[in-house]
Amino acid sequence: MEESAFNALAEAELARIETALEDCGAELDVEPKPGGILELEFDNGSKMIINRHTAAREIWVAAKSGGFHFRPQDGVWVNTRDGRELWAMLAALVGEQSGEAVRLVRRD
Repeated sequence: MEESAFNALAEAELARIETALEDCGAELDVEPKPGGILELEFDNGSKMIINRHTAAREIWVAAKSGGFHFRPQDGVWVNTRDGRELWAMLAALVGEQSGEAVRLVRRD
């Protein structure tokens, strides 16, 4: 995939993630940063970073429980280690880190 096509795809996904996180009801602040980065800060002081990694053509998530890499595959972003889907993992990771049940709704 060309770099420009990947960047457009990743930026669109990050924008959807930002909207879903803002609407999920969990106590967290979402701050977009330059270069395709979302920084999440939870009420308990912990942070999570979600960013695009252009060289690897992946979206990376750095959470309290570890780091995860996701590649676009057949219209979804999948974990490079175990094939789990980005949105399901994000809901679980945000829920775990916030201490609240979280449901993320992906809007196109």
